[in-house]
Amino acid sequence: MAESRASVSLRYVLVLLALCVYVLPLFYLFNVSMKTQIEYLKAPNAIFEQLRFNNFGIAWEKGDFSRYIWNSVLYTSVATVASILLSLFAAYPIARRYVRFSNLIYLFFTMSLFLPSPLVPQFWLASELGLYNTQWGYILLRTGGTGIAFLMFVGYIKSVSRELDEAAAMDGCGYLRFIFRILIPLVKPVMATGVMLTAIGVWNDIIGPTIYLSDTKYQPITRGLYAFFGQYLNNWPLLACGIIIITAPLILLYVFIQRYLVSGALAGSVKF
Repeated sequence: MAESRASVSLRYVLVLLALCVYVLPLFYLFNVSMKTQIEYLKAPNAIFEQLRFNNFGIAWEKGDFSRYIWNSVLYTSVATVASILLSLFAAYPIARRYVRFSNLIYLFFTMSLFLPSPLVPQFWLASELGLYNTQWGYILLRTGGTGIAFLMFVGYIKSVSRELDEAAAMDGCGYLRFIFRILIPLVKPVMATGVMLTAIGVWNDIIGPTIYLSDTKYQPITRGLYAFFGQYLNNWPLLACGIIIITAPLILLYVFIQRYLVSGALAGSVKF
């Protein structure tokens, strides 16, 4: 009994430590966002004196987020949907071994996760194809990142019975119809995980737009953070507000699909 109590106590301690690791930075960010610039410079680590939610309105206007947010919505929604569909269409025949050298192709996809980002050749290719400084060019570049979603789809589809394929073929179900009417409803859990991971990567991207989008009217919402950096002084409270504003849509997305995330991540972990 003593050992079991000690084990339970250890679990609670570990959970509390993990909670502190994740919650304390968020609390510090919120704490900074509730201060004025002078209050922050006087005592950066002190608790805020009063709630100043008007800082978010000031940050919204100063960062010009209303101008950039629709670009981020366009980039994230289109690139995420395209990446998920591309991953699914590629994962299905490889998981079922309907193509030759499936293991080798799967190995190449796995190796690509560990390769450095090809910024130089991508920039040259975008320039040669006339895609530099265009919205659809940037979306096309972001769509190529199938990555983890593809691997999870392969693992999940392997757990789906092959009898569904045979039954669909006997009923005259075409390939596209099988994907959209039968397979997609079955892979909703792992699809939710892939959507979340892909959306985070596109929404939070700040390096890619800086390189591939020179025109400010095409910049995503992360571009607004530059407004809080000065040559001699940075406005840290408004910058903290800007970071919270940017992360809020992703938090809402997580709230809507969080019930699928854990089951999707575990289901996609089946060995190939």
